[in-house]
Amino acid sequence: MSKSHKQKTERTNPWAFGMELGFFAGLIWGGVRWLTYALHFTKVIPGFLAEPFFKHKFLMTPAGHLLGYLSFIAFSVVAALLYVLILRKLKGPWPGMIFGVLCWSAIFLAGSWQFLQQKMFRLPWNSVVSEFCIFLLWGLFIGYTAAIEYTDERKREQQTKLA
Repeated sequence: MSKSHKQKTERTNPWAFGMELGFFAGLIWGGVRWLTYALHFTKVIPGFLAEPFFKHKFLMTPAGHLLGYLSFIAFSVVAALLYVLILRKLKGPWPGMIFGVLCWSAIFLAGSWQFLQQKMFRLPWNSVVSEFCIFLLWGLFIGYTAAIEYTDERKREQQTKLA
């Protein structure tokens, strides 16, 4: 069997790819989230996703920060699985960016009315903008990685390099 024929018949498993993509999205962008908190760009604690399940006071401790980091990774795995299973055939960076904005909206706008300790409209603007940008880039990472894997984006990049 030739190499080109073998490449055409092999398909990426969406479940495994989504879990791997989500893990690395959470690892990278969860780290960026923690760094923005540590550098005081945002007042949203790293464990904000775990606030419905743990006391706010615990989430302010180093163990709470670690729990928040791990909860962001778990959230990213679920989100990436959803993206890969439903939207993987969309091309380009825009669908991922829109996905990130929708996730940010669901958490910070709808979530602040439901379960989050820190209300969206009581946060300083630098926190709102920092969180928005992180989720925008997080969604871009998930969406564009899926687009490269499941569409012809990879072929287009190779053609651009050769030209």
